[in-house]
Amino acid sequence: MYIQQLYTGCLSEAAYYIESEGEAAIIDPLRDIEEYLYLARKRKATIKYIFETHFHADFVSGHLDLAQASGAPIVYGPETETNFPIYRAKDGEVFKLGSLSIEVLHTPGHTLESSCYLLREANGNPYAIFTGDTLFVGDVGRPDLSSGNLGREELASMLYDSLQKKIMPLPDHILIYPAHGAGSSCGKNLGPDTYSTLGEEKKTNYALRASSKEEFIKAVTEGLHAPPLYFAVNARINKEGYESLDEIMENGLKPLPLDIFKEKIKDDQTLVLDTRLSAEFTEGFVPGSVSIGLDGRFAEWAGSLLPFDKPFVLVTEPGKEKETVVRLARVGFAQIHGYLEGGFETWKNSGEPIDLIINIDADEFAMDLPFDPKLVVVDVRRETEFADGHVPAALNIPLETMTDPGTMAVFEDQDNIYIHCAAGYRSVIAASLFKRQGIHNLRNITGGWDEIKKLEGLEIMQDKSALN
Repeated sequence: MYIQQLYTGCLSEAAYYIESEGEAAIIDPLRDIEEYLYLARKRKATIKYIFETHFHADFVSGHLDLAQASGAPIVYGPETETNFPIYRAKDGEVFKLGSLSIEVLHTPGHTLESSCYLLREANGNPYAIFTGDTLFVGDVGRPDLSSGNLGREELASMLYDSLQKKIMPLPDHILIYPAHGAGSSCGKNLGPDTYSTLGEEKKTNYALRASSKEEFIKAVTEGLHAPPLYFAVNARINKEGYESLDEIMENGLKPLPLDIFKEKIKDDQTLVLDTRLSAEFTEGFVPGSVSIGLDGRFAEWAGSLLPFDKPFVLVTEPGKEKETVVRLARVGFAQIHGYLEGGFETWKNSGEPIDLIINIDADEFAMDLPFDPKLVVVDVRRETEFADGHVPAALNIPLETMTDPGTMAVFEDQDNIYIHCAAGYRSVIAASLFKRQGIHNLRNITGGWDEIKKLEGLEIMQDKSALN
């Protein structure tokens, strides 16, 4: 028996390669499938099954491309309807993989079609369970992503029953292999580890320690942030199908000479996405560009802030073009029409107009704050982060809400806008969105709240009611 967890940190996503006696199965593959094919070739194994735990909302699965490349069937659990061929397994159905067996456990709650896969050794003893988004380390899947008519309380009730009837009776030593780790928006507060044991989760997971169904429902539905906007898009793509990644890569990796690049962006229908480091972007960029750096949770923020129905072109650090296109495709972007050949240096060296963002440090902000009556502090952290500590009179405009231009309509031309987040990544994205809306009188506070809160004598306000 061989099991390998293939973890992608920027999406907090775990896919799995399972192998026995030359037969392999892949669980929850990402859009870019080469790693799975390479692993099977390297180990001289044949991919026999592609198992999906549910319709993923936070990334586009590689199930279709992997099925095309390997010839393996795509297996879902009960209650699954798709626009492409799948094998719809029954609850309790068993699949043989070499000397191992994999049993389907239908566990609705996170979504109606959610299923877990119980791996048994040759002697029939349960060894591990691949729980998808049903059970995480320290958490469970959020019960508010169903596309049906069920509310979160009804889904949470179903999730409780699934956990109690299908997972909790299993032996404590069994390994828990979830689809996500810390940072994922598919739960509320996932733990830092990427796998666990059932016994450990029974002791430490707040959801499994609930004494009743009512307590469980309250615990898992309280404090849920609204899911990112792209979740519904990705779930639909995973259900309906998509074009091959090869086609997206071919279009996205077209180098665009300056004249063609300029022609493409001369109207507002084509967006310029700049994926360089935030510090590089602020020093100069193509006017109207949106900054989302590859060094952060790039794909999530792209999916949350960029339109899926508009074409865009890229400005990247030379050599980062392929990584950019792959990470965009992972969350469903297909209209990528190439990249500026030579990167931003080509634009700058040609004498084209450039824009920039003024950076200031926390000390300079502290000196300006008492003496500028037009100074407006914009804090783009989440509401809970803001509630835990913020500058008096600061406006909280969480970055994920800035897809609505109305969020920026409250500002006047004479306002001096000072933007910050926690450490500096999100604030540069926000500043680029302000600039794109024609608001240029702004400054980015480098280091964000991490540096601001260290200032001596600074009054810090909290909203304790929002933290409860």
